[in-house]
Amino acid sequence: MQITISLFTPFAAYLIAERLHVSGVLSVVAAGMFLGWHSPVTLGARTRLQAYAFWETIVFILNGFIFIAIGLQLPGILQNLRGSSLALLIGEGLLISGVVIGVRILWVFPATYIPRWLSPKFRRRDPASPVREVIFLAWSGMRGVVSLAAAFALPLTLANGRPFPGRAYILFFTFCVILTTLVFQGLTLPLLIRKLGIKDDGLTDEEERAARLEANRAAIEFLEENTAIASVPQEVVQRLRTEYGERLEQLQACVKDHDNRGGGIATRNYQQLQRAALGKERDAIIRLRNANVINDAALRRIQRDLDLAEARLQEA
Repeated sequence: MQITISLFTPFAAYLIAERLHVSGVLSVVAAGMFLGWHSPVTLGARTRLQAYAFWETIVFILNGFIFIAIGLQLPGILQNLRGSSLALLIGEGLLISGVVIGVRILWVFPATYIPRWLSPKFRRRDPASPVREVIFLAWSGMRGVVSLAAAFALPLTLANGRPFPGRAYILFFTFCVILTTLVFQGLTLPLLIRKLGIKDDGLTDEEERAARLEANRAAIEFLEENTAIASVPQEVVQRLRTEYGERLEQLQACVKDHDNRGGGIATRNYQQLQRAALGKERDAIIRLRNANVINDAALRRIQRDLDLAEARLQEA
């Protein structure tokens, strides 16, 4: 039910915004950001696992569908523009694309440095990035589905029934901007990264490790404070405490392992060995199923646990 509601939420956000005569596309983006912030609290673990897989598939299909749609509509758009020179239209499209790229570059630098010049408190809390990283950010403004959706959201006709003026031009120039930024900026971005010498600072990995350590310490602290719970056998509490203790040791080992920079929950040797052990478990249950010792339902239950265990292991 929650996944179904999440599927209809963007449509509801869009239609309500259109009724209020504001941007439906920006309303959907805002609703997505709001739900993305609150979903770790509002959704259960099972729902989140299913929702991630569901939305990954939906996003892939929608991205492909939208670009196929613009490709299919392009001949019709060009037919509506048949009174204009194609060379002139392409030139204007490249000019508009250049303006879009230039405006982003001119906006990123003041937006990065001016607030920090004006607010010492903001500067201390969030220091400005090095110039090379700001250059990288300014150049990575590729346009895509949101720009295309905003152009497609324009009505075909006005309230009086007349065609929307310039709609074909808007769609064509939007297509030009998307194509130019995706191809030109997208293909030159790796070269720019190498030229600027930008490397991953590992900040996200360090934050992930710190958060995992804090979460496991919180769990161990909870178990130590509740060792005297009468309804729970002490051997169960001790076993769970041992499990968390071993996980904490692995996380601490990852911090000391210079070869493990991925923010993983286990060292590379541990990952490789556990992945091999999971493979042997999988082979064993398949043999039992083939020998009719267990049925398909039992196989799927065990296989799901093995898949979740393997999913927790990052690629070595």
